[in-house]
Amino acid sequence: MTSSSNRSQRPFGARVKAFVALTKPRIIELLLITTVPVMFLAEQGVPNLKLVLVTCLGGYLSAGGANALNMWYDRDIDALMERTSQRPLVTGMVSPNECLVFGISLAVISTLLFGFAVNWLSAWLSLGALLFYVVVYTMILKRRTSQNIVWGGIAGCLPVLIGWSSVTNSMSWAPVILFLVMFFWTPPHYWPLSMKVKDDYARVGVPMLPVIASNKVVAKQIVIYSWVMVAVSLLLTPLGYTGWFYTVVALLAGGFWLWEAHGLQNRAKAEVTGGKLKEMRLFHWSITYVSLLFVAVAVDPFLR
Repeated sequence: MTSSSNRSQRPFGARVKAFVALTKPRIIELLLITTVPVMFLAEQGVPNLKLVLVTCLGGYLSAGGANALNMWYDRDIDALMERTSQRPLVTGMVSPNECLVFGISLAVISTLLFGFAVNWLSAWLSLGALLFYVVVYTMILKRRTSQNIVWGGIAGCLPVLIGWSSVTNSMSWAPVILFLVMFFWTPPHYWPLSMKVKDDYARVGVPMLPVIASNKVVAKQIVIYSWVMVAVSLLLTPLGYTGWFYTVVALLAGGFWLWEAHGLQNRAKAEVTGGKLKEMRLFHWSITYVSLLFVAVAVDPFLR
């Protein structure tokens, strides 16, 4: 660890970069991808640009605060895992107290920004997502159960509801369906990555499913969640919220997802290990899938 005196001598730019890293910007990009398109769906057209910008800013600050508090709590195991060994608290670029104050400050600022500049329904949903991620997932579930990412993933589903509520100040079945899509998407999105780095998780005693179960079992669960996810994604059209464009994209993207999921299961059944398991193919496709699906959500209202 770097001492406080050494830390204070670090370049200002490096310190700023470290605080930005605490917010996990790459993860937040994915959350915003699921927020903004829902605003287009709720508006059935182009939503107010100022509202979009404020919602994105509030969402970034809220998710960033949650991620910073996650790093503050998990700094002990982050120091032991190769994947997280360069995080700001581990390197000493940011102290635990600084991280805690930073995370709480972002939580307060984001909640007030949502409340006064958007609406209070969105503010409470945003705060609920933050508290769920920090308290329920990070502090309670993550180190205790292999179902951690299943239920903890709820926090990452709430931006869908926030996108809708920011425009309508209400709820509807459309955001609920997309919430469920993200709920069933999260485990098969994260489990392939967990398969890749399961030794890291095993080393620190975090019972991710691939740590306590065989690749066959994990792959079977991935396939089950994948089928449910694709089926749920197709509910928007018969309920009248989307048209032909969204349906085509959901079918094609979902079909390719299922192809990859079953391919992974077949390799796991054949007891393929190492690089030949190719578990990261599904992980990378999962990000592309959710991007395509939500772009279709945004574009569909203009083609109906």
